[in-house]
Amino acid sequence: MATPGSMLIDQFMPRWDVSIAAHAIVRRDPAVAFRAAADLDFMAVHTPLLNLAMRARGLPARMTGRASEPPRRLVLAKGDPLPGWLVLGETPDRELAFGAVGKFWQPSIEWRDVPVETFATFDEPGWGKIAANFSVLPYGEHSTVLTYECRTITTDAESRTRFMRYWRVGRPVIRHIFRATVQTVKDNAERLEQ
Repeated sequence: MATPGSMLIDQFMPRWDVSIAAHAIVRRDPAVAFRAAADLDFMAVHTPLLNLAMRARGLPARMTGRASEPPRRLVLAKGDPLPGWLVLGETPDRELAFGAVGKFWQPSIEWRDVPVETFATFDEPGWGKIAANFSVLPYGEHSTVLTYECRTITTDAESRTRFMRYWRVGRPVIRHIFRATVQTVKDNAERLEQ
């Protein structure tokens, strides 16, 4: 059971191989900032580098004829489908946690559907797990610190070696994607009415 001050992401992934986070100060109260994060359409996050990275990431699937049409919308809190991804839990106006199991270091990602109830204990060899969250904390009288964190762990040594190769190459682009995502949430929140 969660205790005051504890984070949902800690319940689902208390230890990890790598983590990355981006933060922003949002000039809105935590409830408004949280609503903007929970309502984020991930398909609306764009920068030239992010768009290029997504096209490059999809190239192997397109070359083999296995590419599928990307979703038009992806709002996790609304249950928009994305293979392998699921909402792990929510603490209203504080944290939205989500995750996935997959072989995301491969040119064509292989996702594994895992129920929320077994996500934390899933340890079948050959896979990696991602736990991510949006969280908000008050900052002064009228602002919020917004955090987007992602933790990754693998289930065996061989998968860890493969993932770490991918991570060394992909980390700068992943960091850029996180910053772009936080900026989009911040912009959306600051446009919302109080």
